[in-house]
Amino acid sequence: MSLKPRIAIDAMGGDEGVPVMLAGAALARHRHDSFEFLLVGDETRIKSALDKHPNLRAASEILHADVVVTGDEKVSQALRKAKTSSMGLAINAVKEGHASAAVSAGNTGALMGMAKLALRTMPGIDRPALAALLPTLKDTDVVVLDLGANTECDARNLAQFAVMGAAYSRIIFGFERPKVRLLNIGTEEMKGTDELRDAAQYLRDASGLHMDFQGFIEADKINRGECDVVVCDGFTGNIALKAIEGSARFVTDLLRRAFTSSLRSKFGFLVSRPATELLRHHLDPNNHNGAVFMGLNGVVVKSHGSATSNGVANAVQVAARLVEEDITARIAQDLARVQIG
Repeated sequence: MSLKPRIAIDAMGGDEGVPVMLAGAALARHRHDSFEFLLVGDETRIKSALDKHPNLRAASEILHADVVVTGDEKVSQALRKAKTSSMGLAINAVKEGHASAAVSAGNTGALMGMAKLALRTMPGIDRPALAALLPTLKDTDVVVLDLGANTECDARNLAQFAVMGAAYSRIIFGFERPKVRLLNIGTEEMKGTDELRDAAQYLRDASGLHMDFQGFIEADKINRGECDVVVCDGFTGNIALKAIEGSARFVTDLLRRAFTSSLRSKFGFLVSRPATELLRHHLDPNNHNGAVFMGLNGVVVKSHGSATSNGVANAVQVAARLVEEDITARIAQDLARVQIG
């Protein structure tokens, strides 16, 4: 089933707010002219920004909200603004059927709290998970979840995450049977916690799943492209994500320092510039932007707070793709094939 995407944009979220969020939506609209938008935020500021994007203006409706959830607010504080803030109203638009997905670059914890409260988890899913795409040495990215929504997970949660991650990979990359592994301290079957070993057994025993479960993977192999989906608890996943992002910045900063250290190195940079530009493009988080809250009765995508217009556009495209391919129905079908717990 293919659904027409109408995306609710939290225009007030992120480091730059309205200008970048609308520029990203306009870029996504330019790439896909079937997209429609509900722009949620300060009406005056949105109308002013739309003057630069007539193509977006023609496909958008504005929902006024002058209350903003700040990046440093606690979840409990943010939830009090669920009915008045741009973030809360964008999510509520999905709940009420006025939009098919919501995209926000705001406070991650607040976004998860509001989304879970408004949309609830799908039948058969105990907890939602935050999934994102990370670059690999292969032509396709790897889906990694959970990246911070749940600091502690049992075997049942991990098995459910595997089902959701595989459905996501099938939609984004078109894999018929994505290769799925659990993140562990070793690849041997006896390694890791009881939760990891039990989750692995659930997945080995399941029949008819649209995935190829291949056991465990270690953290240094996440970006090698050896599998399509990596599953872990949110505590481990968030640490792994920050380590990978830090390593990417370290490599690019080290190259920049090396290429500016002398006249000879500057000449070397000119010679190798095509290769270094390719590396920079591959490591640019904007090209992999758009983390998804999986397992909810609706699509909610988290854009990085510092994303550029290209990054926001990519987050919008992720949201639209999940709507078009009906991710919730895919997950429900797969869950029916596995007995967990």
